[in-house]
Amino acid sequence: MASSSHSSNFPCAACKFLRRKCMPDCVFAPYFPPEEPQKFINVHKIFGASNVSKLINEVAPHQREDAVNSLAYEAEARLKDPVYGCVGAISTLQRQVLRLQRELDAIHADLIRYATATCNCNEMPPPMGRTCFHHNSSGNIYYPNPHWNEPYEGNGRSDGGSL
Repeated sequence: MASSSHSSNFPCAACKFLRRKCMPDCVFAPYFPPEEPQKFINVHKIFGASNVSKLINEVAPHQREDAVNSLAYEAEARLKDPVYGCVGAISTLQRQVLRLQRELDAIHADLIRYATATCNCNEMPPPMGRTCFHHNSSGNIYYPNPHWNEPYEGNGRSDGGSL
């Protein structure tokens, strides 16, 4: 649970903003500490103190902190983008993922074309979308580019390194 402002005798951010005495049973105190005033200001501006108080009381105690953090995130997103809020941010990220997926697909296609172009010219070219990787009797795959067959000696990790 979030820190309580009553141990330090300072009013929580909500009570300070609303200019009222912060009581020991203050519903806002555990979630809006005095050192985070902007968190409450944003939530109050978008949802209103009364609605937030009702929501906190309706949510199960073990879910209250997550609920308040979600409200704070949505409030901040609504202030940045009043029309779409966090949905706008999610949509932007989804478009970015799709763009990067298309870019990755294009790079993968280029890699396949490169691998196909470096195959033995006496062989029949592989069907579209297939590469001419060769297997030896031990089951190892040998790639058309001889440098690809060399063991990786990057950072010493067995997972192939990092990107």
